[in-house]
Amino acid sequence: MRRNDAVTSCRRSRLHLLSRIVVAALAVLACWGTNAHAAQCGSGPGGFEAWKQEFAGEARAKGIGAAAIAGLMQTNYASATISADRGQRSFSLSLEQFLAKRGAPAIVARGRGLKQSQAALFASIQQRYGVPPGPLIAIWGMESGFGSQRGNQNMLSSIATLAYDCRRPEFFTDQLYAALHLIDRGVLSAGTRGSMHGEVGQTQFMPKNILAYGTGNLDVAANALGSTANFLKAHGWRAGAGYQPGEPNFAAIEAWNAASVYQRAIALMGRQIDGGE
Repeated sequence: MRRNDAVTSCRRSRLHLLSRIVVAALAVLACWGTNAHAAQCGSGPGGFEAWKQEFAGEARAKGIGAAAIAGLMQTNYASATISADRGQRSFSLSLEQFLAKRGAPAIVARGRGLKQSQAALFASIQQRYGVPPGPLIAIWGMESGFGSQRGNQNMLSSIATLAYDCRRPEFFTDQLYAALHLIDRGVLSAGTRGSMHGEVGQTQFMPKNILAYGTGNLDVAANALGSTANFLKAHGWRAGAGYQPGEPNFAAIEAWNAASVYQRAIALMGRQIDGGE
């Protein structure tokens, strides 16, 4: 073999070796990436404390502040939330059964009165967002009994428990990060009370929706109703269009709640409150 050929062969061998080293390094990095997965979910309280420690480390790495992390570490496994999450049987009822169970006639009757007594508020909301009073009042009545039933669960414990639980961890992990951001901003506190799934305020907003659409303190009816209209508009609500099933604005109601029977109930009650039958 000539000297030049030998040199070329040697260089090729070195390049081949370097290539193999690079591939091996990339494989190790990929392995690290795989192992740096989200905190391991669980199906009972046994692993919750360890999960919190792991999740807190991930949250710090993503810039969550000390106050929110401290609040997270004080959360407890919310057994009542898990029971409620497993027992949402009303969404499997027929529309007639669902309306009866939720007290639709009373919601409509009171809703008509509120539409009149707070006409200026609803007019200003409709002017800004294009959403008429009926569906907003129906949501208000359905979600919290017009503010009388906003829940008394620790919001952060409920959401942390559902983020840890293996049933829907991705959805509630996003909600948990949103809640922690809201605590960092002072919008919520670690002691905020809400419903079983972490919903808060007069129309029961989840943390991600508070971040995206919330306007002011949602325990105040005017703010909650305006925020709800803001949500509906952001999900395609068109001023003056219908909101019954098959009509343009029904999709915005579908975005508010995934249960078909709930969606149809809101549309029906909204129409009745707005003066239709």
